[in-house]
Amino acid sequence: MRSKSLLTRLSAGLLAFGLLAGCSSSTDENSATPAIPNVRLTKAQLAHVQLYTVVPVGYRETVEAPGTVDFDNDQATSVVSPFTGPVTRIFVALGQHVSKGQPLAMVASADVANAVAAYRKAAVASANARRVAAADRDLAAHNGISEREAAQAETDAASADADRVAALQALQSLGASPGSGLNGMIRAPVSGVIADKTVTPGQLLQAGSSTAFTVANLSQVWVMAQVAPDDLSKVGFGDAATITPGNGTGPFHGTVQNIGSTVDPNTRAIVARIVAPNPGDLLKKQMYVDVSIQSGRVSTGLLVPVSAILHDDENLPFVYIALPDGSFARRHVALGYRDSQNYDVTSGLASGDRIVSNGALFLQFMQSQ
Repeated sequence: MRSKSLLTRLSAGLLAFGLLAGCSSSTDENSATPAIPNVRLTKAQLAHVQLYTVVPVGYRETVEAPGTVDFDNDQATSVVSPFTGPVTRIFVALGQHVSKGQPLAMVASADVANAVAAYRKAAVASANARRVAAADRDLAAHNGISEREAAQAETDAASADADRVAALQALQSLGASPGSGLNGMIRAPVSGVIADKTVTPGQLLQAGSSTAFTVANLSQVWVMAQVAPDDLSKVGFGDAATITPGNGTGPFHGTVQNIGSTVDPNTRAIVARIVAPNPGDLLKKQMYVDVSIQSGRVSTGLLVPVSAILHDDENLPFVYIALPDGSFARRHVALGYRDSQNYDVTSGLASGDRIVSNGALFLQFMQSQ
């Protein structure tokens, strides 16, 4: 009796386990995600769909970066006062166009007065020495003095003339002339625009250390683009760049001239210097601009139109691919580089696949019905 009771309990347990297993299997089958059926279209509906054949193509990536405008320092000059003294007059205003040699400011300077005096003394000494040499040559010709004495007079005249030339060069290095008197003139060393003015009337300038003006040629500027480290490999010397200010002017076009060798500690970016023509002087120093650099390196990938890419309920990208039986199926893809018109599909498609480029939203709507 005991054995029979044990057998009965064992049979009941096995039956209960079987029932539980059956219930679990039924639950798993009910919870499985149903497959999304392919879409079939009528001939009239197919008129709303455009197909695109996927093939490998070469393309150049575009790097987007913020930038700021700066002077072309190869064409901008700081004008330093060559003499010490107070400013008595200023002849130019900020933003004014000037020509090379044009007076910018007048300075009352003892340096100029001393240089003028030194030149005048040297000029008088040279003229006297030259007259003495001419007289001695005449005397030597008539045996009035020896040839040695005449040669010495000629040497003295040549030395005095050299002193005069040196005094004149010293005067000219100050931007002065023999008739300058006490006043020295600060002149523009190059043609351009007064981009900076740091002097006022009465201000005391120190020779060789006081910057009075900055003259810049604004027909060409530098644009300093902040390139992210991940994009650095895509940027090279000579790459074409488009500069777009936020004020509605432009776009302006330039080329990458230099790539920095260090990372900016504040932005963690690398500066790419772009040289750009500046017609109308519309690009101003410290202006913020948007920069697009077209990489000179050619990449190859499976480019598909942006309109072909859709996202499912889990925000995963997919395309509709045309099947041989005439239906359309979803195909999930992985996306890489994107420009304004195309995506580079890194996986999910193969060369020769035909996908829906226009009308994908229509297919998605049909599939949801």
